[in-house]
Amino acid sequence: MRFFFRSRKFKIMLTVTCIVVSLALIGAVIGSAFSPQNGIFGAATSSITQFFNNISKEVGSFFEKFESNDELMQENLSLKQQVNDLTSDLMDFEKAKQENEMYEKYYGIKEQNTDYIMEPAMLISRNADDPYGSFNINKGSLQGIALLDPVITDAGLVGYISEVNPSFSKVTTILDTAISCGGLDRRTRDAGIVSGELSLAEQSKTRINNLLRSSAVTSGDYIVTSGGGVFPEGIVIGTVDSVHNESYSTALYGIITPIVDFSELRDVMVITYFTGQGNAGE
Repeated sequence: MRFFFRSRKFKIMLTVTCIVVSLALIGAVIGSAFSPQNGIFGAATSSITQFFNNISKEVGSFFEKFESNDELMQENLSLKQQVNDLTSDLMDFEKAKQENEMYEKYYGIKEQNTDYIMEPAMLISRNADDPYGSFNINKGSLQGIALLDPVITDAGLVGYISEVNPSFSKVTTILDTAISCGGLDRRTRDAGIVSGELSLAEQSKTRINNLLRSSAVTSGDYIVTSGGGVFPEGIVIGTVDSVHNESYSTALYGIITPIVDFSELRDVMVITYFTGQGNAGE
């Protein structure tokens, strides 16, 4: 509104108003000298006086409208602020609602693992140049996130925290060759080491290595974490697609389809503490 008073339009209006007021004063002086009954001068003066009275009323009406518009503008600004406040409250409510829904999904995990301390997080960006599908989440050291903290969904294992900043962190997935995780066949209890491979990562798969030739691991079996290091025991990693002979030893290896669909990830849970948590990779 303050820009209106600096505008050329306002300056012209102000000049016109000054002229009208000046002429009105002149008319008033003339009117006092020549009354309306004094013939032609009186009649002319009466007409001039009436003319300026009308202009004065129009000017007054304009400024009344101007004042009314200013009040409406202030009211509009107040309403906009109320809308912004309500929008902010709604966003906070939606955030709290989403977190509550997440806790509900993880209730079973927490109930079975009372030692877990977990922090919900949201995926904020994917690292497009990483063939192993790493991504960033919206929680960091300020929320208690630390290096090597396990990252899960309600379905199973995602990976671990590989970089920590105050307000965000990087997650390395189980598709990565950097991860070496103890794996266990849930049906047969045969053990191996789960680690990524570039050619398999391109298919969103990983593998379990060092299976004994005598192991009974077969297609469809569930592989879970064996515990004892970075990852707690019993978190589902994925299912076995197929089992093969190692080319350089008598051991076997299995191809695993992870239980988590990394392309659909939106929300995750970081386990910031569990009993027996280690400080180094498995």
